Amino acid sequence: MEENTILKKFTTAQFLNFALGFFGLQFAWQMRIILSGPVTEGLGASPFIYGLIWLAGPFTGMVVQPLVGALSDKTHSPLGRRRPYLLGGALLASLALWIFPNSANVAEFLHKVTGLNLPPLTALVIAAIMIWVIDACVNVAQGPYRALVPDVVPEEQYSIANSYISLAIGLGSVVAAGTAPFLKWAFGYQMSIPAQFVMAGLAFTLGMIWTCITIKEHKSSIENKNVSPDEKSETFWDSLKGFFALSPEVSKICSMQFFTWIGTMCMMIFFTQYAIHTIYLVPDLTSADAYTKELFSHAVLDGTNFSSICFAVFNLVCFLVAIPIGILSAKYSNKKVHIVSMFTMVLAYIGMFLARDPKIVAFFMGLAGIGWASICALPFAMLSQYIKKGTEGSVMGIFNIFIAGPQVFVCTLVAWFISKCAFSIGTEYTNYHWEYTFIIGAICLILASVIANSVKEKI
Repeated sequence: MEENTILKKFTTAQFLNFALGFFGLQFAWQMRIILSGPVTEGLGASPFIYGLIWLAGPFTGMVVQPLVGALSDKTHSPLGRRRPYLLGGALLASLALWIFPNSANVAEFLHKVTGLNLPPLTALVIAAIMIWVIDACVNVAQGPYRALVPDVVPEEQYSIANSYISLAIGLGSVVAAGTAPFLKWAFGYQMSIPAQFVMAGLAFTLGMIWTCITIKEHKSSIENKNVSPDEKSETFWDSLKGFFALSPEVSKICSMQFFTWIGTMCMMIFFTQYAIHTIYLVPDLTSADAYTKELFSHAVLDGTNFSSICFAVFNLVCFLVAIPIGILSAKYSNKKVHIVSMFTMVLAYIGMFLARDPKIVAFFMGLAGIGWASICALPFAMLSQYIKKGTEGSVMGIFNIFIAGPQVFVCTLVAWFISKCAFSIGTEYTNYHWEYTFIIGAICLILASVIANSVKEKI
């Protein structure tokens, strides 16, 4: 008998359960965002090299998500279409999360085992490889997870479903960013960076296991609908052409997403370095000797903890406003709510460009969290209106190109620009104008808002 393809409305409890796996995914991703800078800088990465290492995310996103999304549409296994990718991505990422902060130890182990005189930057190369693995595996899980929304949720609840994912992103990030500072504040215990990465790996794996166990996938619409053989054998390039043929509005949504994510990643990639070097006035330590690194070690730790607190505030606000944004978008339209939300982020960026007081910076990070909640939900809800049944994974994978592509711009041109904005501190030290990234980000968010205003949504 053919499975009933009419999807039942989700209850609040079902939405919360559905979002739990994304909580684990975001927990791991947030730890990678906050702590990859201090780890790689300690291994000798300059701002530009750090930006190049960050290319792992966009390159794997542009390649992995579209391919995995297309594969997951056609996967038939005992675990279903999406769940093999959710579980496999989480397990491999967890292994890389454990290795990454221990890259120096791995390099030393290789030296002892092989007896070779390894190059000085071996540890940095290992760390870079692990970041690529982490990012690839996060993308393996993320695309099919987004595709679960149109798989299992009725169309009239797409905005709310994506808002619950936004809620999980906020909560996962709050817990990831806030755990180490809380332990330091409450118990005087400073959690080590390797321990924080182990915690992230456990959260990712356990969250995805829970999702795989509790979310029932419906049969592929390719199985349940009258689909021609040509559609069944559709290639990735056919999917790409079909994606842009969905509607003229799809191109506008993609353009909006492109500039949105340039603006977002200007903050995401460089905020920890901004906190350490601009707010806590630590000079560039890329080529510093051991004595200088030790001299500023406490300030680096304070800056890193402050960054974690700011990301916790940023994502706490995202968590708090995620559901209200979904409700407001259902009432007033996705694009109107999204435009207002992005302009709050622009104001926050201007504030952080000007501010030097940690409390004021934390306030503006909280304000930026409103925009982040919208970015995590509403563009996907806008796009979901145009998805053809049976192509959910392919569409979400292709859409991710317009999230990953902007990161290439930020990791190369913006990182290069920052590396050229050096200034001297006294006669001994140099630093960089990390705050300039906020001006670039604000300009791109304004452009994204203008494009969003031109989108004609389905009523």
